[in-house]
Amino acid sequence: MNLTPLIPIFVTVFLAELGDKTQLATVLFASDGTRSPIAVFLAASLALTASTAVAVLFGAFAAKYMEMIPLKLIAGLGFVTIGLWTVMEHYRGS
Repeated sequence: MNLTPLIPIFVTVFLAELGDKTQLATVLFASDGTRSPIAVFLAASLALTASTAVAVLFGAFAAKYMEMIPLKLIAGLGFVTIGLWTVMEHYRGS
């Protein structure tokens, strides 16, 4: 099996997840000392796997039934909008 096509997917998701709120929450769960690190790892892994499954199912549905809608453009504009909103909030002092 050729794994080369999977590399960009892995790298993109891995980099996107670094330092996000979910990862920080996982660090907090693991650092409070009341939970087994293995349990935290398994729960966080299962949660990420489940949310990824939902995204893949939605993506497969979108590819099949929403061919005419420019989903990449919509997603890109959404990310740009969120980024601009975040920058504006920073300069407003919020």
